[in-house]
Amino acid sequence: MHHEIVIMGGGAGGLELAARLGRRLGSRYGPEKILLIDRALTHIWKPTLHEVAAGTLDAHQEGLSYVILARRNHFSFSFGDIVDVDANGRSVSLAGIVDDAGATIVPPRRVSFTCAVLATGSGSNFFGTPGAAHARVLEKASDAERFQRELLEAFTRSAFSTRRQLAIAIVGGGATGVELAAELLEAHQLVQQALAPAQHFRLDITVVEAGPRILAGLPERISARAQAALEARGVQVRVDSPVSALLADRLIVGDTEIRADIMVWAAGIKAADVNAGFGLETNRANQFIVNAQLETSVANIFALGDCAACAWGDRQVPARAQAAHQQAGYLADLLLARLRGRPFARTFTYRDFGSLVSLGEKNGLGSLMGVLGGRNFFVEGLLAKGMYMALHLGHHRAILGTANTLVLALARLLKRRVSGRLKLH
Repeated sequence: MHHEIVIMGGGAGGLELAARLGRRLGSRYGPEKILLIDRALTHIWKPTLHEVAAGTLDAHQEGLSYVILARRNHFSFSFGDIVDVDANGRSVSLAGIVDDAGATIVPPRRVSFTCAVLATGSGSNFFGTPGAAHARVLEKASDAERFQRELLEAFTRSAFSTRRQLAIAIVGGGATGVELAAELLEAHQLVQQALAPAQHFRLDITVVEAGPRILAGLPERISARAQAALEARGVQVRVDSPVSALLADRLIVGDTEIRADIMVWAAGIKAADVNAGFGLETNRANQFIVNAQLETSVANIFALGDCAACAWGDRQVPARAQAAHQQAGYLADLLLARLRGRPFARTFTYRDFGSLVSLGEKNGLGSLMGVLGGRNFFVEGLLAKGMYMALHLGHHRAILGTANTLVLALARLLKRRVSGRLKLH
C-alpha cells in the first residue's frame, strides 16, 4: 500500500493536519493521497483527559470516530500500532490486529510513502524514580477511563469504610496536575451530594511539585492565584519537594512520607523510546529534531507536536495544543505545495497566544500574551473558563466544521442536563 502523505498519530496536530489536507484535496484525491494512522479508533482531545479521569467528561460521549472523520474530511484511516519506521526506505510497519482470543484479524502491514509526518505525541517522564509503576498516568484515553473506574471504586469503598477518607497524591504541578486536582474536587462534591450523610467521606488531595512553584511555565501571578485557589478548597500544595520513591501506599519526599490510596504521575514528558530506532536524529527526550520547516534529519519526513524538538529562539517550542495546531496549519500549506510541485520557502514561526488553566466547572485562570497592544492580559473566573472551553470547540471546528461543532456542543449540553455532569458507571 502506498500513499503520498502518511501521518503517524491522530492527536490534535496529526488529525487537524489530515483534515486540512483532505478537505483541500477533496473527495477525489484526498483518500488516495492522505493516510492517517493511529492505535485508537476514536479521538479525544488530550487536554480533556483529566476530565475523563475524574468522570466529569464521558469519553464515549466525547470521542470521535476516526473512520467517520476520515470519510467527512476526505482522507484514509488505518488502525494499528507503529512498530518501525524505515526513514531511508520510505515505509512504516504496523503490528497485526488480533481479537480478544488472540486470533489474527489483520496481519502485520507495511505502508510506503513519499512524505511522512510523525505526530506520535509523548508519554510520561519518570526521571528514573524508583517505584514509578505504582502511579497512574494520563497519556491516552484508555488510561483516563481506567483511572475513572478505579476512582469510582475508591469513592464507593471510602463511603462505606470506617475511616471515611480517601487520599490522592498528584506528582507534578503543571497544567495536568493542577487541572486534575480541580476536577477531582468537583467529582467528590457531586458524589457527596448523592450520598446519604452517613456515607460522606473526606477527600485529601496533595499536589507535589519538585520546582519552586506550580505552573512553572506560566506567569508567577497565575501560579500564585492557582495555588491559593486550590488551597482554599483544601488541596495541599507542596513545592520544592522532589519525589525520591513511590511505594504501594505512599510517596517518599525527602525525609517525609505522604500517604496515598491513589497516586498519579503528571511530571514531565518524554517521547517514545522506539523513536531513537527510526534512523532520525533525536534528542535526550526521544523527540525528533526538526529544522525551521519542521523537517527531520531525513528529507520529506516531518514531525510536529510533542514528539518534535523545534527551536524557538533560545528555547524550544512548548508541548502545547496550540503549538500542534499552528504546526498543522503550517505543514498543510507546505505539503500541498510539494504535492503540486511548487516552491515553498516560508519557515515555521510559533506565536504564543497565552495559557489557560481550568480550575473547575465555573473557574479558570489565564494570561493572553502581548497580541493586543504589546501587553499581557490576566483573565480569571467565568471569562477564563469560557475561553478555555472555546479552545476545545476550536479544535472540534478544525476537524468537524462550524455547523457540526455547534450541533455537537448543543447535543452534549442537552445530554448533560438529562444525565448529569458526573459519570457514575
